[in-house]
Amino acid sequence: MVETLTPKPAPALVDPDQQFGQRASRQPIAGWGNFPVEECEVYRPDALNDLQEVVARAPEPDLIPRGLGRSYGDAALNRDRGVILSHRFDRMLAFDAASGVLHCEAAVSLAEVIETFVPRGFFFPVTPGTKFISIGGAIAADVHGKNHHSNGSMGEFVLDLRLLTASGEIVSCSRENNAELFWATIGGMGLTGFVIDARIRLLPVDTAYMSVQNERAANIDALLELFFESDGQYSYEVAWIDCLSRGASLGRSVMMRANHASLHELPPESRGAPTAFKEGLKTTIPFTFPNFALNSWSMKLFNEFFHAIHPNASKVVPCDNYFYILDRIHHWNRVYGKRGVVQYQFVLPRESSRAALVEILERLSEANRGSFLAVLKTLGPSSGGMLSFPTKGYTLALDLPHTGRDLVDELQAIDEIVLRAGGRVYLAKDACMRPEVFGEMYPHLERFKAVKANVDPEQRYASSQARRLGIVDAS
Repeated sequence: MVETLTPKPAPALVDPDQQFGQRASRQPIAGWGNFPVEECEVYRPDALNDLQEVVARAPEPDLIPRGLGRSYGDAALNRDRGVILSHRFDRMLAFDAASGVLHCEAAVSLAEVIETFVPRGFFFPVTPGTKFISIGGAIAADVHGKNHHSNGSMGEFVLDLRLLTASGEIVSCSRENNAELFWATIGGMGLTGFVIDARIRLLPVDTAYMSVQNERAANIDALLELFFESDGQYSYEVAWIDCLSRGASLGRSVMMRANHASLHELPPESRGAPTAFKEGLKTTIPFTFPNFALNSWSMKLFNEFFHAIHPNASKVVPCDNYFYILDRIHHWNRVYGKRGVVQYQFVLPRESSRAALVEILERLSEANRGSFLAVLKTLGPSSGGMLSFPTKGYTLALDLPHTGRDLVDELQAIDEIVLRAGGRVYLAKDACMRPEVFGEMYPHLERFKAVKANVDPEQRYASSQARRLGIVDAS
């Protein structure tokens, strides 16, 4: 039986004869890393007719949809131009318990889905390191998680979606219907249109707990061996890496592998309510740290602490504790100071990964560019998304305090290492890539441009990132 979840009225359609009445507020906005910060004209449509009005009549030359603001870089920024907030499109519309299919609007967050459906025996099938992202954002970035090697990315679980295109038309897209537009939208960074709603297949689970095994690795070679040994045994795998370690300890790590726990694995006190969702204790960073607070010494201290509290051990923990450690610290991005942070993520093919990883880690270590959070994961085959990031290999994500032009130069140099190794950089975490490098990393770029030219010939949907990378004209 299909259950209707939220009895809110559906939004009305636009009246073609009405005057343009939507107002923008000009304000500085940024991604989660607080770099870059750009002045944008921000719209907050309340309903579908308001959204259609903005897309059709807003005076800015182009617009970009924005969800909960958890991407990094300038993917959801549009300097001196329009940004459309999706906040009011937040309804869960229907759920089919037999198939596990959820129909919801774009601004519904992963947090809302998880907290609503884990008690019903379902988990979100693909989740990054934060649950505070929107469904629309997850589709736009084709997000992946610790289980990409086993489950793939977000696009694997989207059955269909409705897209408001630049013409004002609402187009239904799926693998069978408007397939080219569907695969341009999956991972398309909001450049094909505004995702209104989607149907997503959730993952059935027996409990709200994870069976976790932590294992330390002395260096990068030992870590890659652990990944090789456990291939296929665990649904979820992620490794924390100490980026300041050197020499024989280069790549010192803690591997954290997990499967969804079965009922018999739970402690006796939890078996009476095996799917009860338990959120971890929360705290808040009350102010933005001074820039000098995060330095090589403080990060070395953190790395030693993290390593010490993660001995080799097996345990069963609530799912929230395994997936969303940093979500328990509100405003944790304030640790990086007013200059912000660049989160940088790349993927390397397995056959070239070790040499490139060693070169990059040595480069960062020698420059004392420690990462507050550095995680390595394995990825499986690519989805059909034309600009989707995941491809088979190893992916490393780094949080690097922004120090100015020197960091941009450093990351552009690392881009070249990644490119030579046959890898690519994640658009949802990109702030520095050059257009010629991007074009070589993403082989389906021209195909994407052709689809976009067909559905959006005037380039009504664009972003600062899209102009910087040459996806749209820079004018």
